[in-house]
Amino acid sequence: MKKLVFALLSTGLISGVAIAADAPASPHTVTGNFGIATDYIFRGQSQTKGEAALQGGFDYAHSNGLYLGTWASNVTEMSYTGSNMEWDVYGGYTGSMGDIAYNIGMLKYYYPGATANPKPDTLEAYAGMTYKGFGLKASYNLDDYFGVAGTDGTVYWDATYSTEIGSGVTLALHYGQTIATGAGDDYSDYKIGVSKTISGFNVGLAYSKATNATTTVVGGHDINQGAAVLTVGKTF
Repeated sequence: MKKLVFALLSTGLISGVAIAADAPASPHTVTGNFGIATDYIFRGQSQTKGEAALQGGFDYAHSNGLYLGTWASNVTEMSYTGSNMEWDVYGGYTGSMGDIAYNIGMLKYYYPGATANPKPDTLEAYAGMTYKGFGLKASYNLDDYFGVAGTDGTVYWDATYSTEIGSGVTLALHYGQTIATGAGDDYSDYKIGVSKTISGFNVGLAYSKATNATTTVVGGHDINQGAAVLTVGKTF
């Protein structure tokens, strides 16, 4: 059959455009991503004590709004005893109503090999919405928050805004608030960044910092201190 199609195309009896138009669009989409960063900062706190991170993942989406994904990054074993890797698995549903888009789901953070008790593995349920560049998301912790006993019910609020400022450059602003339970600490974090696609790669530069957080030194590095992070990544 492929030889017949090629022969017809080469003689001009049928057109490639017509074949493409007749092919039904698949409801399934699978994408991958990888990148490197000069630091891995999560909710204002360095996960690699100021050192570089290699990151990547895969995502599956159905046209009905359901999605599944996985993502991983190296982390410092000094923060997650016995583990130098974060592995995330998530899934949910996304949709829209006019200019409003919404997203609900669950995310599990795994730290393979971690020996701490309680383990830092964490499960969160989340819900968010966006409107014309503005976004608001809440993540609700369903067990011990990254290994801190008695902190189930901790909530993280994430407010964002992004807009193109010219020449293909996007400005992104973020403010986060951790509202902890039990022995956890309340604190805030913020990030200001710009990004641009260059030769097919997503290049970003951002400044992040945790505020009102208890000073935490890991391997001689204060994980809450402000840091400028350069990232280079690609989606395929």
